[in-house]
Amino acid sequence: MLLKEFENKSVLVTGGAGFIGSNLVNKLVKLDAKVTVLDDLFTGDVENIYSMKDINLVIGSVTDRNLVKKIVKGVDFVFHLAARNIIVATKNPYEDLQVNVFGTFHILEAAREYKVERVVYTSSASVYGNGRYLPINEDDPLSILNPYAASKLSGENYCMAFYETFGVPVTVLRYSNIYGTNQSPKNSYCGVISKFFNSAKKGKPPEIHGDGEQTRDFTFVADAVDATLRAAVCPKAEGEIFNVGTGKETSINDLAVAIIKLTGNSMEPVYIDRRDIDNLRRRVLNIEKIRKNLKWIPETPLKNGLEKTFAWSQSNRL
Repeated sequence: MLLKEFENKSVLVTGGAGFIGSNLVNKLVKLDAKVTVLDDLFTGDVENIYSMKDINLVIGSVTDRNLVKKIVKGVDFVFHLAARNIIVATKNPYEDLQVNVFGTFHILEAAREYKVERVVYTSSASVYGNGRYLPINEDDPLSILNPYAASKLSGENYCMAFYETFGVPVTVLRYSNIYGTNQSPKNSYCGVISKFFNSAKKGKPPEIHGDGEQTRDFTFVADAVDATLRAAVCPKAEGEIFNVGTGKETSINDLAVAIIKLTGNSMEPVYIDRRDIDNLRRRVLNIEKIRKNLKWIPETPLKNGLEKTFAWSQSNRL
């Protein structure tokens, strides 16, 4: 699977210069797809994709309705990853609304007009909030705890509305705490794993917000990319929502210990105040639906993923 489905296909990746997007673009290039990247470089970095062959990079925003229509025309697949993340969304909810909601609407509108084969929309496990039950299923109650979750859920709802009303072929993926290569600590909005590695390399202790007993379901980026590609070509994915995680729950304290050990340091974590976005206590996703329907399972245990991420960070001298 996935060896021929993208060969010579025209593919648009919004947010393709970012962390997850650039990993997806790299895989698509290896599969001989014709890739266009749309990125406003707010958190994306041209260095993530500059070495890839035959990439058509368009520097611009999904908020530009006319630009979106122009570059979606003639495209077979759209992977819509462009978004403002949770930290930005909390600081500037209006910008979050413009990019995450109106940007998604523009993608769907253009996809409808030009009849793309599939739109894959990357949402977030943030829409679950503090799940009532663990692990969290796709049909469990949702709890919106911040503007980011509100905007990502709004994007999901527009996807389903365009699917049901206009027949736009869409698939929604709810990512859970993706980490790995190209998640640069130079980006102030990067995830906790990148920040911990960066601190350790500088000989500084990792800083943990709160007591560190909060848990997350950390997913290696290569596994997330595989799930994303499958979502674009599997018939059973159309009109569906899937969790993308590991089904494994890890506390931030345990994560810090693992990274300290891996980097050969001996310092103890430092505990600092909780942030506004730290109102989620536990997260672990049920991935049975995507396993059953898309034949996808994560192949990278956290230990292996951390080792790969550390090796990448060392080789890139970040």
